[in-house]
Amino acid sequence: MNATVRSPRLRADRSGRGGPVRSGRASRLARYAVGYAFVAPIVAFFLTFVLYPFLRSFYISLTQWSGFGVPRFVGLMNFANLLDDEIFWQSLRTTLVFTVVSTVLQTVLPMALAILLAAGWRGSVVFRTVFFMPQVVSLVVSGLLWQMMYDGNFGLVNRMLTSVGLGGLAHNWLADPGTVLPAILVVSLWQSAGFYMLVFFAGLQGIDQTLYEAARVDGASKVQEILRITVPMLAPVTGVVVTLNVLGGVKVFELIYVMTGGGPNHASEVLGTYLYGLAFGSTAGSTPAVGYATAVSVVVFVLGMAAVGLQFAMTRRARDV
Repeated sequence: MNATVRSPRLRADRSGRGGPVRSGRASRLARYAVGYAFVAPIVAFFLTFVLYPFLRSFYISLTQWSGFGVPRFVGLMNFANLLDDEIFWQSLRTTLVFTVVSTVLQTVLPMALAILLAAGWRGSVVFRTVFFMPQVVSLVVSGLLWQMMYDGNFGLVNRMLTSVGLGGLAHNWLADPGTVLPAILVVSLWQSAGFYMLVFFAGLQGIDQTLYEAARVDGASKVQEILRITVPMLAPVTGVVVTLNVLGGVKVFELIYVMTGGGPNHASEVLGTYLYGLAFGSTAGSTPAVGYATAVSVVVFVLGMAAVGLQFAMTRRARDV
């Protein structure tokens, strides 16, 4: 009797539970469908304009192609030719030197400026504005402006040197292989120091002031406060600034192309200007070498990823310590 009574109840319970489960799954699928509908345009944009060109560039680096016609697959021949390319190695050295020097200068100096301005000097807001103003000017305009200032005949730099009795140092700075890269580094520092200064200044606002009060109670000097508190507490911000500088140094192009085009005699040639000349035919003769230039761009990508990966590893190790 009990069995005959329970079996319909069990069937009813199972059928009763089945309805809400199916309706719950349908509602979840409906919610997922709405979410996918919102995400789909972004995914389509990413696949079309980011991922596909990224993968396509790797394929083109394995071909011999002038930009017209059908690319001819040559495997790793382009990368093998890079090993015997003297201009490539020179541009690689120049890129590494520019990256290291610019990263050091554009990290240390903006940090020092931010610390000084955060000390409560009168007019610090005005100084922050003045230092940031070059960031508003585009790199192309900055390059053209400084190109005229460095001119050997009527440039402002030579006139200033002559006016203070240092006329013997006046020369065409961008035409001298020994001074062209330092001259460009000065422009790069002038252009970006204000931006990184504000990044450090924002990081300084997040430091707990009780740390400084405790240090003063212990008799610490201002220099000790900076070295023992400020600099260590700015480590995350410094990591971001270093990463941005490294990426900017590895892929530098506009400033050097506008000011020197890689000259004189490839003294300021970097990987960005070299691959541009290859791709558009100004370096490889009348025939563009898009495949070979793309192989150089792959090297730039690998360098950037390696530098950023190394910097992240160092930051993580410092945080663990």
